Amino acid sequence: MPETFEAALKARADAMADACTRCGKCVEACPVTGAAGLETAARENPVSVIGGIIDLLRNGRSSLEGNEAARQWAQGCIRSGDCIEACDYGVNPRFLLAMARVAIARAKHDAVALRRGGVEGFRHVAHDVKHISRLQLDDALLERLGQAGKSPPAADTPPDFVFYTGCNVLKTPHIALLALDIMDAIGISYSVMGGPTHCCGIQQLRSGDLASFGRFAENTLDKLAHSKGGEVLSWCPSCHVQYTEMTLPAVEKTRGSKPFEMTPFTMFVRKNLDRLRPLLRPVAPMRIALHKHPGIRGVVAAAEEILRAVPGIELVDLQQPAVGIQSNDLKVLPAYRRELQQRELEAAEAAGVDALVALYHSDHRELCAHERDWPFRIMNLYEIVGLSMGLHRDDDFKRLKIMQDADAILADCQDLIQEHGLDVASTRLAVQAMLDEQPAPLRVS
Repeated sequence: MPETFEAALKARADAMADACTRCGKCVEACPVTGAAGLETAARENPVSVIGGIIDLLRNGRSSLEGNEAARQWAQGCIRSGDCIEACDYGVNPRFLLAMARVAIARAKHDAVALRRGGVEGFRHVAHDVKHISRLQLDDALLERLGQAGKSPPAADTPPDFVFYTGCNVLKTPHIALLALDIMDAIGISYSVMGGPTHCCGIQQLRSGDLASFGRFAENTLDKLAHSKGGEVLSWCPSCHVQYTEMTLPAVEKTRGSKPFEMTPFTMFVRKNLDRLRPLLRPVAPMRIALHKHPGIRGVVAAAEEILRAVPGIELVDLQQPAVGIQSNDLKVLPAYRRELQQRELEAAEAAGVDALVALYHSDHRELCAHERDWPFRIMNLYEIVGLSMGLHRDDDFKRLKIMQDADAILADCQDLIQEHGLDVASTRLAVQAMLDEQPAPLRVS
C-alpha cells in the first residue's frame, strides 16, 4: 500500500499506463484535438499521440520534446470525458492527461516554482471569491453558505448529506442558495461546506505541486466526511472530477477505504424528482435551450429531465457542440471557447428561445451579461425550478456585470463594501476580473 498521497497518484498512473494498449481510441474520441493544435498527421496517427503521453508519464523531462502532439493534447484537454467511454480496458485517459500536465510542469520548473504557482493561484481565487461574494451577500447569507468565518456548532446528529459548494459558485451565490432552498423544500437535512477554506487543491495540481495538492485535498476530505449516509453532494464539476478521479482513489489506497461517495447535485435532484414533482407549479410558457457540458456523464440528461418536469417549459435543442465539464475548462482554448459561445448565442436567437439556461456557475458568469444584447434571458437551471416552486433569489452578479463599469459597480455596492470592511482598491481588482471574464465579446452598446 503506498505510504503517501503523491505515491498513490503515481502508482495509479503507472497501473493505467501498463494497462493502456496504445490503441489510440481515446485520441480519436476527443472532440478538441484540432482545436488543441494537433496537425492532421498527428490526428491521423492517434497511436503515436497516446504513446507520447505514456512515454511522458514514464520518462518525464527526457520525453518532453519527443512528441509535440502529445504535449498539445495534454495541455489542450478540456475534460470532456469522451476518452473514458472510448477505452475498452478500464483506463481513464482524462486522469492520465492530468498527470501528464503535472509531468510537463515538473519538467519546466523546480519545486519552489511549482509551490509558488499553486500558492499564487489559490490566493487569486480566494481573493476574487471573497470580494465578489461580499458585494452581494450580507453576513446572514454568507453564514448560510458556510462562509461565516467560524466553524458552525456541531449538530446532535449528522445531516443526511454534506453539500459541497466548491469555491467559485460563491461568486454567483443565488445559484447555491436556490440549491439549498430546494433541499429545504423536499425535506433534506444537510450541512454546507465550501469556499477557499475547503479547497479541492485544483490550483496545486495545475501547478504540478502534488505534495501540496494532497495536503489541501485530504484536509478538505476530512471535513466533508461527516454525513449520516456517507454521501457528499457536489456542486462544482471541477471539484467533483478532482475528488472522484484523483483524491478519493488515492485516499482509498493510502487509508484502505473511501470516507464517502460523491454525487453531483443535479443527479441527486433527478433521483428525488418524485419528491420534487408535487412542488412544481405551472410557469408562464417558456421556450428554453440548455447550455450543455457533458464532462460528468449523466448530468446533462438529468438536467433535461428536471426541466421537462416543470409545467410550461418547452426544451429546445440548439444542435450545438457540447464539450468539456464547464466553460472555465475551455479557457485553455480561448478562440475555440469564444467561437462556441458566439455560435450558441446566434442559434438561440434564431430558435426564438425565451431563455438560454446554464447549469454551472462558470457558464453563468461568462454568459450572463449577454442578456443585455440578445432577445432572451440568461438563467440558471435552478432559477427555472425555483420559479416553478415559488422560490426566488436575486441574480445580483448578472445585474452588476451588465453595468460593465467598475466605478458604477463599486458605487452600487458601497453599503456592503463598508459592512464587510473591504478595501476598495482590492475590491476593484476583483470587479475588473469579473468584467474581463467575457470570452464572447458583448455587442457595442
